[in-house]
Amino acid sequence: MRRRLRQLLPDHDVVRNNRWLAPFANSLLHPRLWHLNRHSVAGGVAVGLFCGLIPGPFQMLGAAIGALVFRVNLPLALLTTIYTNPFTIVPLYVLAFAIGRWLLGSTGDFLAPPELGEQSYSAWASALIDWMTGLGSPLALGLVLLASGLALIGYITVRGAWRAHLVHRWKQRRRGRS
Repeated sequence: MRRRLRQLLPDHDVVRNNRWLAPFANSLLHPRLWHLNRHSVAGGVAVGLFCGLIPGPFQMLGAAIGALVFRVNLPLALLTTIYTNPFTIVPLYVLAFAIGRWLLGSTGDFLAPPELGEQSYSAWASALIDWMTGLGSPLALGLVLLASGLALIGYITVRGAWRAHLVHRWKQRRRGRS
């Protein structure tokens, strides 16, 4: 498993030779951020899954900071955030809203945002703010819980798959010796 992952991930030299990343080289070249073992890989996947639900373009920045803080595999944390894309983000946010609404006991529906139409820009902006405020609490709670749940599932799945792979290799070696 380690060999397959190593083929997909960038090398230390890419970071070391990049002039934009040079000021952060001491932090970014820490060995634990690049090491491939079941702890760092599972942690990198968990950080990436959690940060994938961060709104806007801050997903990879959040994953990089999370990988630095928890000292888990940085490239996998960044790569894992890609599970949110234009096709998956809307269903994930609707699911997060439903989870938050269910936990808070709210009865509001997930309505489409107001359209500009023929109303004035200020009236539309006011309606948009009201719409966003109505989504606020259930969506925020749902996003945190969904991200935490996905991170936990990802961590456990990677650890389990890694363990199953190791057991399989042990059995192959044992059969090869006899």
